[in-house]
Amino acid sequence: MGMMLGPANENTAAIDSWDAKSVVLNKNSNINLSQSLIAKQDLPKLNDHQALVGQTPAVIERAKGTTDKQTIQFVGLDRSQFIYQKKLKLSSGHKPHDKNQVVLDEGLKSKGYRLGDQITLNGSTQKYRVVGFAKDAKLNIASVVYGSLSIWQTLKGTGDQFAASGIFSDQKQTVKNKNLKQYSTGTFIDKLPGYAAQNMTFEFMIAFLMVISLIVITVFLRDLLVRNI
Repeated sequence: MGMMLGPANENTAAIDSWDAKSVVLNKNSNINLSQSLIAKQDLPKLNDHQALVGQTPAVIERAKGTTDKQTIQFVGLDRSQFIYQKKLKLSSGHKPHDKNQVVLDEGLKSKGYRLGDQITLNGSTQKYRVVGFAKDAKLNIASVVYGSLSIWQTLKGTGDQFAASGIFSDQKQTVKNKNLKQYSTGTFIDKLPGYAAQNMTFEFMIAFLMVISLIVITVFLRDLLVRNI
């Protein structure tokens, strides 16, 4: 069970920490956040229960003193919306206050990252300062780096014509735009790359081990009964 729940949690820890009930994506994204792009002209008027999220894989490294690189999931947030305001829980430091500040998954501390470090993303010359470490910051079994949506636009290479990858809400959402589609968080998580296949494999392993355990117990009890007779 530990083998199954550990990796499963690392697939979804960040999303679970947002307490989202639904997500809106581009209808052609195949329910994949990193493949979804929401154009600014398609963006509906948002309420206090909705938040834009820009997500893309990236590579992080410290600007000085090491050649160590880590593959991460970059998540861009809007500072005025509920995920940044209420759901971004830190273990140390503070939330990003400008576009050149980032918060790292606290698991990256074991890789040598510290508050005040300057880091680069995808080998660019632009430097970002680490101002905090976040709890439960894992997505697709990779550490999350939180920053601004403008950083996401730069990493994604979209310019400012796209607003985000998706719109997350702690309530059910309805969309009228023909280019967007709404999904429950459960449906979205089931479609995370490798998530369903991984869980199915571990469930099969657990079931197989339970059958073996029952056979061993049965043989032991039978042997004990024969001895007593």
